Amino acid sequence: MSELQATEIRKGHVVKWEGSLWTVVNVDHITPGNWRAIIQIKLRNLNTGVAKEQRFSSSDKLEQAFIEPHDYEYLYQNGDTYVFMNQENFEQIELHKDLLGDDVKWLKENLPVKINFLEGRAISVELPFTVELNVVRTEPALKGATITNVYKPATLETGAVVQVPPFITEGETIRVDTREGKYLERANK
Repeated sequence: MSELQATEIRKGHVVKWEGSLWTVVNVDHITPGNWRAIIQIKLRNLNTGVAKEQRFSSSDKLEQAFIEPHDYEYLYQNGDTYVFMNQENFEQIELHKDLLGDDVKWLKENLPVKINFLEGRAISVELPFTVELNVVRTEPALKGATITNVYKPATLETGAVVQVPPFITEGETIRVDTREGKYLERANK
């Protein structure tokens, strides 16, 4: 295990805290005015599955557990499980939707992901920072719409809903930030 500053902790890391191993579900860096930065981390206990939010100061240190990342490709959903294929040996594994959490809304067939293993057990899935998805439903484009701060909801091919600019139409492919669930830009096709 190696020590990390709280500011170095990222989603998908596994840390030792309070005598247990926890996977990092989400990290928010909060800087309230002239005060020192606060790092709010949502953790999930690997043994019990209990989720907890904890605040750390930027000077706090946590032990990072040694994990083995492997390259996988998402294949398909089978009920509450999601099937992935190892890119090196082509073995398939099934992961329950609870392990993936909200990230299931970004899964598209053939999407490359990293699956992290600890002592031979899958503990977390890291998605690419951006994905390209088709818009399947949104309000019609507004005439003369240009880039503004007005957004409208768009349903994507995976069922996810994101806010998009008014000029985006059904059938277009857009690039989305999977970490924040936000529209980035039109995808160049």
